[in-house]
Amino acid sequence: MTSTFHGLEVAKRALFTQQSALYTTSHNIANANTEGYSRQRVTFEQTSAYPAPGRNRPELPGQLGTGVKAGQIERIRDKFLDYQYRIENNKAGYWGVRQESLSRLEDIMNEPSEAGLGKVMDQFWESLQILATHPEDEGARRVVIQRGVAVADTFKYLNESLQNVQGEIRNQLGTDALEVNSLLNQIHGLNEQIARIEPNGYLPNDLYDKRDALIDQLTEHVDVTVTYEPSGGHALDSAMGRAVITLNDANGEPLIGADDEPITLIDEDNNVQGIQVTFSDGSINQVSIGQLNEDGEVENATHQFSPGAFPTTGALKGLIESHGYTNADGEPVGIYESILKDLDDLAAAFITEFNDAHAEGMDLDGEAGQEFFSGTGAGDMGVNITDPRHVAASLDGAPGDGRNALNLALVRNNGTVGDGDTSIQKFYEGMIGEIGVMAEEANRMVSNSEILRLSVDSNRQSVSGVSLDEEMTNLIKFQHAYNAAARNMTVVDEMLDRVINQMGIVGR
Repeated sequence: MTSTFHGLEVAKRALFTQQSALYTTSHNIANANTEGYSRQRVTFEQTSAYPAPGRNRPELPGQLGTGVKAGQIERIRDKFLDYQYRIENNKAGYWGVRQESLSRLEDIMNEPSEAGLGKVMDQFWESLQILATHPEDEGARRVVIQRGVAVADTFKYLNESLQNVQGEIRNQLGTDALEVNSLLNQIHGLNEQIARIEPNGYLPNDLYDKRDALIDQLTEHVDVTVTYEPSGGHALDSAMGRAVITLNDANGEPLIGADDEPITLIDEDNNVQGIQVTFSDGSINQVSIGQLNEDGEVENATHQFSPGAFPTTGALKGLIESHGYTNADGEPVGIYESILKDLDDLAAAFITEFNDAHAEGMDLDGEAGQEFFSGTGAGDMGVNITDPRHVAASLDGAPGDGRNALNLALVRNNGTVGDGDTSIQKFYEGMIGEIGVMAEEANRMVSNSEILRLSVDSNRQSVSGVSLDEEMTNLIKFQHAYNAAARNMTVVDEMLDRVINQMGIVGR
């Protein structure tokens, strides 16, 4: 036979359980606008019925329910959507960096426009054509010199501007690596807190949210795989455990180090390895992975990669490719390294081809043409001639002869850059065209990756985000259940009052 107070116990359990659900719903509402928060819910479990099945159980027809209890408070989270989001976040980080770098490159080159190098060179060629028509006109000769100065100044300006942006990217690379290491240290700290709480049978849901938010940020910089190591002890089956973070290669597979083992940024024992990019003479030397010191820098590198061999995608890879580097064959690779080399080759060819053609002519004093341009490339290009009489517009020195000025104007189409057969004009047009194609691709990929990232995030929020309408519905539901349990307790109390205080009073 059950206890006289069985009904009170059932009602009490119902009150406490519905109360827990109300508190959890209130917690969800309070964090409706908290970034990275995952809504939580109480799992209801019915308590063991009376009597428990057994050989010696009381002879009762069936079993009597004993109420409800709050099992555990769990997060509503979809691991597959987290995985999808981190993939798209990684792509968005990579293409976002490339887009920004190429956008700044387009701003510097400023083509097509009235102030770009193409227009300045066009004006220089036009001044030579005018000089070919009026070879003895001092004004035309001065214009040629001044337009030559404009060409040299534009080359130097572009070279300096590109190097300045490359220097900014170099600083950004160091900052990005430090940010990656800071995120890893924070995840390491949360792992330690979680490992102390889970063995006691608790679920640190808010710590899980913080850790997931940090992992989301980390995937913007590098591609990683996240697995979980159990904390042990009396941890619940739903406990996540410590996060183990493995670096991925370009195919999304674990990156294998020199020891033929996957490279872990945080291993099963919660040891941290960071990333550092080192430079030599302004060029990227290598990417190192190893233990971190107190300043968040790699102290003992266990894995080293040349910049071209560092395969993982993300913002860090995008910065490396934007800055550029020199490969094992001594060839420039990357956006800014390549464009600086192309600009330098263009300037060197411009100087050499024009000076050679200028040497074929004669100036107004009957002397062979001097070197018109000085320097060896875009960084030190200048004009060597200051006296208009020294412009070699004539081929034979005869009065009115401007044939060499015409030959100088044809250098734009006849002169070749490097060892190829591409003319100066076509080479520059090819440079600008390549920049435009890369920028267009980056813009398209940024748009696509952002659309996919927002779509996945929207799906993730539909699962994990807090819906105020749904929470208000839950509040009403749990409130009515709480009121019903309270009413049930009142009924049982009245029954006991009738039995204890109002029965057996005959004869009093």
